[in-house]
Amino acid sequence: QVQLVESGGGLVQAGDSLRLSCAASGRTFRQYAMAWFRQTPGKEREFVASISWTGLSTLYADSVKGRFTISRDNAKNTVYLQMNSLKPEDTAVYFCAARLTSVPVATPQVTQVYDHWGQGTQVTVSS
Repeated sequence: QVQLVESGGGLVQAGDSLRLSCAASGRTFRQYAMAWFRQTPGKEREFVASISWTGLSTLYADSVKGRFTISRDNAKNTVYLQMNSLKPEDTAVYFCAARLTSVPVATPQVTQVYDHWGQGTQVTVSS
């Protein structure tokens, strides 16, 4: 079992940067595939980025490709989302997700793949 706690959200202006962190409890963090999703009121949760348990494989939504970078530090049980060149449309609650796995995840952009979720952190980008 793993518990996830996101931090780093806030209110910024368009063009600014933020780095989100997701701290995980448990000793098997390195065995978890991790991802970031985001959600705005009235909409479904949207895939943002994922990273394999090895850290060697990443995937990004087209809307954030080239601006966001996902990374992980298994020694610190933490996954990060560096967000640059933020846009008002990036405004959302950002959620960290985890799946215990020993094999590559075939569809890391699907919410149902993940069985552990954090509570979310609000990111607001003003124009």
